[in-house]
Amino acid sequence: MSNDRRSFLKAAGTAALAAGSLAGTAALARPARAQDTVSWRMQALWDPGTTPQKFEERFVARVAELTDGGFQIELFAAGQIVPAAQAFDAVRGGAFQMMKTFDGYEAGKIPAFAFTSTIPFGFPESDQYEAWFYERGGLELAREAYGAAGLHYIAPSVYGEEPIHSKVPIESIADFQGKKGRFVGLASSVMAKFGIAVSPLPTSEVYSALDKGVIDLADRGDLTANYEAGIGEVAKYIVLPGVHQPTTATSYVANQRAYDALPEAYKAALAVAAREVSGALRQHILVQDVEVLEKYKAQGVTVSILSAEDILANRPKAVEAWQAATKDDDLAKRILDSQMAFMRQLGILA
Repeated sequence: MSNDRRSFLKAAGTAALAAGSLAGTAALARPARAQDTVSWRMQALWDPGTTPQKFEERFVARVAELTDGGFQIELFAAGQIVPAAQAFDAVRGGAFQMMKTFDGYEAGKIPAFAFTSTIPFGFPESDQYEAWFYERGGLELAREAYGAAGLHYIAPSVYGEEPIHSKVPIESIADFQGKKGRFVGLASSVMAKFGIAVSPLPTSEVYSALDKGVIDLADRGDLTANYEAGIGEVAKYIVLPGVHQPTTATSYVANQRAYDALPEAYKAALAVAAREVSGALRQHILVQDVEVLEKYKAQGVTVSILSAEDILANRPKAVEAWQAATKDDDLAKRILDSQMAFMRQLGILA
């Protein structure tokens, strides 16, 4: 955005705004100009009041600020418009215009999504994963994957590892053998390679499943989000680094027709706000992780650290699972080939 933002916004082109209805239809509104007020609805992944939801509040506020109030996004928490599992189809059908999602949830239908959400045993640093999106063509590949479904991939929020919470001690990757665990997306396939009986439970069921012993260990969210959900009460071990999800990308995704109808300045506002919030959330989580680990320890939770040598020795088995997860889909293979080439340059893969 230039310093003279108002002039830039007024100079933007006009387009037809596709506004979704609750019935799933997308009726065309009058042509939208940059100085017009555009109203969208967005459903996020997170529960009300949680740390990541507060950053979605920052996102919509920043979009409004960048457009001098012209682009208003009404934010809803997970499940407030439709159940979380229905958000993909609801946005595609035009019931609302935008969602924050984790691509891995749909990887069973669209194999490419397995690699635009996280790569188990892959990029160990979030900056590396974000660089793949912005510097190595990842954004364009993600947009290609969503475009086939009538959706537009705006940008990722990239942050670091998610932990594994366990009811039993885990000191090495070999200790995963024979355990029951909750994982989703590509992590389901990779962790099954290490002998875990995987159940892709909804996030909302993780606490209960651990409490009742239905599962021994689980992926759920970042350390702070899991602490806020009380996971330390029912699982007294934390395993780090989170090899199943060493870096994480959640995604801002819009209905394609609604996005196409936006003035160019409003599209730019979405992109700018998304990248700003990605960095801000990542830095916030980095600081919070240090603080919240002490809170877990005060609950009697033990933190176990997997060795770098153990992770390195087991990465080839994960690579086999990556390749199988492409399901010979052309786009998924192109995405994985791109990521693996970058990992070789970074020295992550031999």
